[in-house]
Amino acid sequence: MSRREMSLGLAAGALLAPGTAFPFAGHATRRFDVRDHGARGDGIAIDSDAINAAILAASQAGGGTVLLPRGRYLCFSIRLKSHVTLVIGEGAVIEAADPARHAGRYDLPETGIDQLYQDFGHSHWHNSLIWGEDLVEVAILGPGMIHGLGLTRDGPGARWKKQAGERPLSMRGMSDAQIAELEPDAAKMNGLGNKAIALKNGRNIHLSGFSILKGGHFAIIATGTQQLRIDDLAIDTERDGIDLDCVRDVVVERCRVNSPNDDGIVVKSSYALGRAIASENILIRDCDVSGYDMGSMLDGTKRSTQQIAPDQDRVTGRIKLGTESNGGYRNIRIEDCRFTRCRGLALETVDGGVMENIVARRLTMREVTTAPIFLRIGDRRRGPDGTGIGAITGVEISEVDARGIDHRFAASIAGLPGHPVRDVTLRDVHLVYQGGGTAQDAARRPAELADAYPEPSMFGVLPSWALWARHAEQLTIERFSAETATPDARPAALFDDVAGLTIRNSPILAR
Repeated sequence: MSRREMSLGLAAGALLAPGTAFPFAGHATRRFDVRDHGARGDGIAIDSDAINAAILAASQAGGGTVLLPRGRYLCFSIRLKSHVTLVIGEGAVIEAADPARHAGRYDLPETGIDQLYQDFGHSHWHNSLIWGEDLVEVAILGPGMIHGLGLTRDGPGARWKKQAGERPLSMRGMSDAQIAELEPDAAKMNGLGNKAIALKNGRNIHLSGFSILKGGHFAIIATGTQQLRIDDLAIDTERDGIDLDCVRDVVVERCRVNSPNDDGIVVKSSYALGRAIASENILIRDCDVSGYDMGSMLDGTKRSTQQIAPDQDRVTGRIKLGTESNGGYRNIRIEDCRFTRCRGLALETVDGGVMENIVARRLTMREVTTAPIFLRIGDRRRGPDGTGIGAITGVEISEVDARGIDHRFAASIAGLPGHPVRDVTLRDVHLVYQGGGTAQDAARRPAELADAYPEPSMFGVLPSWALWARHAEQLTIERFSAETATPDARPAALFDDVAGLTIRNSPILAR
């Protein structure tokens, strides 16, 4: 270790946010400053080669910490290695370079991947600002920033032949040209980066303390990753915030995610790894999700001029299980989270997976742009031959306070004929709606739409204003209350093909 590295090692703690500890203590003994490997940090020179050299040196030394002191580091792909901690120090920014303006390109998307049942973004990891595959004991720590200025949010959809269920029904009015703008041909993606951080497989990974502005298609995507911890991040992005796909043993806590155009924190179980794999043993705790104008959460202005997301529905945000759901979900806990100016909690299985043992509790929602609670079994079956219809069983949702809800979107539990949502408990739920539903709305009987893309708006205005349940068994409701800011001509609740319904201490549902 050079004298410069030794002195930096003594002061490296100053680069971290106060109270931040190294998750892997052994990495602290060997520290590598990216400037010793040629990084300029001036926002002009391309520094990814220097950062990659420092990462490689740390890995070859048996592990260590790579330090990015104050500066702006313009980069193409940064390749993580096992047993390395990357510290983005106070005042340090990793900026995603733009191939249209800067000399260079991102690593090319992997070849030989069958992208039939999930989109391009879920099927590739190397075409990212920061990526790693099969990593062991890796951390990225703040308090600096990742700015995905040169990333694209776009990428082609799945090559699935059956188009029903591929896109939300709200996009039906869009032209082919508008769709093509969002989903360019795969060949156009060569050289572009469309994710801020991409992790494929690997275990024992920790992301903590930094912020991401404008993260591309995914600010963070982790596929097949185990023992993953994500905490104290601030993400303000133009599409998905945190995507957890086919993962297990994951904790996400104290994160703020603003994503008006797509989901904030989302758990999936796609076919990206070539087989159906459940996402299981996941805790999402003490997080904030929102749909403010992109960038305005981080700058503190929290602007609200944008009303419509690219899917032509209202702004997104939210915490969701789905849409990709081949492998299903087990043992998921969502607690002490806050939703602001975004869609509500969505629990969906439409590609054959089983959803079981889900607990969501102590959720606060304000200015809810679609349904505050949405459970859906669908029959999209985007998967190989033999894919069946999934199931939802064992869901407990409690201590929910949601206000400012669009009158069109009652809390919804929607199974299919012969495939009911089973064993659901709603307890201590209070909902405040804007009101305004009409007698004509009350007469509506929504179509089944079995193979449609799942969104609360898929059914149109619902015939009840507080709670709508269809095709369910063993539904228990305790201490459910609701009110409207203005009169509503619809009944508060409607139950259709619900067997084993138990209602306790919920007078609003007895009207």
